[in-house]
Amino acid sequence: MKKIGLYFGSFNPVHIGHLIIAEYIATQTELDEVWLAVSPHNPLKEPSQLAPEEHRLEMVKLSIKGSKYLQASDIEFAMEKPSYTFKTLQVLSDTFPKYSFTLIMGEDNMPTFHLWKEYEWILKNYRVKFFPRLDVPLSESPIDWGKYDVQIIAAPRMEISSTQIRKNIAAGKSNRYLLTDEAIDYIKRHKLYLSLWVLGFGSWVLGFAF
Repeated sequence: MKKIGLYFGSFNPVHIGHLIIAEYIATQTELDEVWLAVSPHNPLKEPSQLAPEEHRLEMVKLSIKGSKYLQASDIEFAMEKPSYTFKTLQVLSDTFPKYSFTLIMGEDNMPTFHLWKEYEWILKNYRVKFFPRLDVPLSESPIDWGKYDVQIIAAPRMEISSTQIRKNIAAGKSNRYLLTDEAIDYIKRHKLYLSLWVLGFGSWVLGFAF
């Protein structure tokens, strides 16, 4: 049975931190592949500089092109909004009955995982691999993690922020080495993230350098 890791995220935009973690988990654990599943815009929330989902998906595809271990997934694009992880897992398991799926997420999700819809069902039916995060205070979780197939992976600790990358673009600052060249070229061609509303100043900041 093929073992697939599912790394969900807005990837707005996808950066090298995402890629390093995904590649590490795909090559240093028992998983065969890691799928970077791009989360669509939740219509119940403010977009907050969220680029259109098709652009975010394309940047993931370009950034992982040629990888034997990473794939881009748009599984949630056609699903009812808001999308819930347990529903996505059901669809994937029905669509790929010969695959086993493992959730991949940052350990900062541990204190609030009990708030996820059908979290117990997820933990009873799927493995979860958490990767470490820096400077994240972990409060006590009501979940008895020892009851479930959960693992904290010694992956590299990456504190690269998509928010800061977007601010850099809007301010005309460099993102070299934070994004792949393919992602940088795509953002330039499609003029993504060039405007940023700065709270407290009431003005638009425009930038064009990378």
